[in-house]
Amino acid sequence: MKPARRIVCALALALPACSSGGVPALESAGGGGGAVGAAGANSAGRAGLSGAAGASANNAGGSGTSGSVGGSATSFGGTSAGGTSAGGTSAGGVSAGGMGGSSSGGSSAAGGSAGAPPASSGALIRNDVFWKDTAGNNIYSQGGGVLTVGNTYYWYGVNYAGAATYAANPTNQNSNTNFVAVTTYSSTDLATWKFEGNALTYASMAAKLTMSSDTWIGRVGAAYNATTKKYVIIGQYQGTPDTQQFFATSDTPNGPFTVNGTQATISNVANNNCGDQAIFNDDDGQAYILCSSLSGRSNIYVVPLRPADFLAAQPATRIYNGSGREGNAMFKYNGRYYACSSDLHGWNASHSYCISATTVLGPYSTETVMGNTDLDFSHVTQTGLFLTVKGSTQSTVVFGGDRWSDFAGNGIGYNQWMPLTFEGSAPSMQSLSEWSINASTGTWSVGPGNNYALNPSFEADRVATNPPAGWQTSAGADVTTTHSGNFAWQLTSASSVTQTLASLPNGTYTLSVWARGTGTGTLQAKGFGGSDLSTALAGGASAWTQVKLSGIAVSNGKCQISAATTAGTVSVDDFALLKN
Repeated sequence: MKPARRIVCALALALPACSSGGVPALESAGGGGGAVGAAGANSAGRAGLSGAAGASANNAGGSGTSGSVGGSATSFGGTSAGGTSAGGTSAGGVSAGGMGGSSSGGSSAAGGSAGAPPASSGALIRNDVFWKDTAGNNIYSQGGGVLTVGNTYYWYGVNYAGAATYAANPTNQNSNTNFVAVTTYSSTDLATWKFEGNALTYASMAAKLTMSSDTWIGRVGAAYNATTKKYVIIGQYQGTPDTQQFFATSDTPNGPFTVNGTQATISNVANNNCGDQAIFNDDDGQAYILCSSLSGRSNIYVVPLRPADFLAAQPATRIYNGSGREGNAMFKYNGRYYACSSDLHGWNASHSYCISATTVLGPYSTETVMGNTDLDFSHVTQTGLFLTVKGSTQSTVVFGGDRWSDFAGNGIGYNQWMPLTFEGSAPSMQSLSEWSINASTGTWSVGPGNNYALNPSFEADRVATNPPAGWQTSAGADVTTTHSGNFAWQLTSASSVTQTLASLPNGTYTLSVWARGTGTGTLQAKGFGGSDLSTALAGGASAWTQVKLSGIAVSNGKCQISAATTAGTVSVDDFALLKN
């Protein structure tokens, strides 16, 4: 993608059991998205049920389809068996895989049967933070993809100059999309990421291509060509007169790579080349570009790469025509191909769209919204990448969302990874702030520190709106004096903001929120199977104060959380509902 790019009301979505399904051959996922791990952050983690999101064309506006506001309740639980939270952390707070205590949360056995998770190790993935590599440095990788080589995952993405600036001071977004490098990270557990080096740098690309400091490089992915025995990176290059494909090769997956050439025109693609794109590697070793068209992006195409070397894009097959889409990414599950995308929401979040087919070139189904991605607009991300963990017990598809917070200011962290579950052939995203996965068995579970509140920081909406995504309100408004991110919610006089959650794992919870203002109000928990609880919602006149409500003993799998005022003004931000 080039730089024109880029509720809870009562929410009812049951978290289906993570099914096992067959274990297909090697597959890498293209798109943008990325790593895992820890690094502290000032915002509360987001949880809930969601998927991917919008990117491209700076048009603000409505969010899209399927009941963002309304009366049903958001469901949780029923995650796959086996995952446990990782014990210990590596340098810089990266979560370590391997040993550790078992994580909490709802469970179901692999293949969808109910039951407690078996005792097995797993690596803890924490979202809503800036991820660190094993050396303790920030991971900078946006708009990329993951290639699986044996038991190692290689993640390629772009380091933009503005990413380091925002990570150092995440209070205001910037517009610095100057290209620094295509980075390479490797992992065997999906949580501990080693920086392998820069696959391509500005200097190495400028030696081969006509470039300036603001030349757009983005939407990179990788493939392995068995004929040439070369690893190939394919991505976007802002050439003349418009976006082109660039191709670079290496003898090893960790690089460095050398630019081999560019391609300005792809046959059968409207306006000659791609808007957003990802690389998809099929089980048979053939690689494809999945892309939308330039200038409007109302078409989606599957583009085979030349089998002999993957150094050219062959004529495209159009698989979709309709509303503008971007953030294109593809995965394959149980023999079915899924092409997913986002709204044209600038650098901001959206729900995720999917079409599917039994063959890679189609015909594809009617477009639907991926399950659960309306609730917090795909965990405040845009569709980035998909990868499939092919374990001994089950295969789990992981959605890697791009949160372009460096350019949108919409929260903490750039890459958010979450598992998909399936009901029949219909995928749903599980929007979790913390979860663990066992890369050997493929099983996963909700993490012990997961925040069950959806859109807890009011960042899913890219514009001020009432009600905010995932919440019900009686009155109030978005405000831009915040504890974190772009928005907080201001309660005035008699007003409330409420979210109802269903299918929570039974247990004892603590509810918290950051408050600012001197109005009179309460933080409340209701309908959880015991007596309603509340505490005074007391904030400072100009400083944010965290208010906590503990001892919420959920016995019926439900809880309604809310903040309400009866007089004066109080702003609230960064809700958290954590299981003790």
